[in-house]
Amino acid sequence: MANDILKQEQIDEFQKNGVIVIKDFYNIKNDILPIQKAIFNIFGLIIKKYNLAIELPEFQSSNFDHSYNEIVTISRTYGSEIYDAVKQIPAFLRLISSPRSEELFTQLRQTDMAGIGRASYGIRIDHPHEDQFRSQWHQEFLFQPQSIDGVVMWTPLVPVTADMGPVRTCVGSHKDGLRKCRKYGAYSNKSGAYKIGLVDEEKVVASYQQSAPLTDPGDLILMDYLTIHQSGINISNRARWSIQSRFFNFRDPAGIQIGWKPSVTIGTDIEAIFPECFSED
Repeated sequence: MANDILKQEQIDEFQKNGVIVIKDFYNIKNDILPIQKAIFNIFGLIIKKYNLAIELPEFQSSNFDHSYNEIVTISRTYGSEIYDAVKQIPAFLRLISSPRSEELFTQLRQTDMAGIGRASYGIRIDHPHEDQFRSQWHQEFLFQPQSIDGVVMWTPLVPVTADMGPVRTCVGSHKDGLRKCRKYGAYSNKSGAYKIGLVDEEKVVASYQQSAPLTDPGDLILMDYLTIHQSGINISNRARWSIQSRFFNFRDPAGIQIGWKPSVTIGTDIEAIFPECFSED
């Protein structure tokens, strides 16, 4: 159709690989810049609130996060306050629920019933040289059990260079179904959902070709809910700011059966729903 967002070859690529990059999907001026400006203004409010000796530069898209490292160096508590605040920015909420994003999903999945899971969206701030809150290899469905027919939408707010740790995917892994997980293995020292890791992770991951696309603000990465992926390791001197949102298909039988559950981050007990996916070893 003339109004379709994706070309057939892009759909074919996504179905084959479980991941695709769409360059310049979002409009910088209308979609990205208002989010960056609001984040910048939140920094100013935090600096004023706590009387911090930090001088904000003049706002530019390229330096919206200029003062962030200084703020969190003084106190990580201020960083936590910023992390919670940025998810309440109207421009961010408009972006993740935009008609164009919905149309992209409905075209890709051939459905007329798209949904956005409760607590399935946010702005990640991945600090340099930190691993505690980095997402290790996983499949999205076990963390976002709305529908097995779902798609992750990932877009950066800063240019993602190789040293900043681009998102990594196991190409074609979505075709092999749900993988078994364990909660108290290599990641038992982490908190919450970050404790969950794949059984035989190294062996599983080594069986696939990996991709780690470099992206700029405005670009969009799409990943199938069953594509194995992880956050890259940030060894740069700048936090990696990115937006994640997730669409699911209300008509998917698996989603209907379990009642389109919200994210595990707000209490969904995925082990009770899918005990067969968790190993006791």
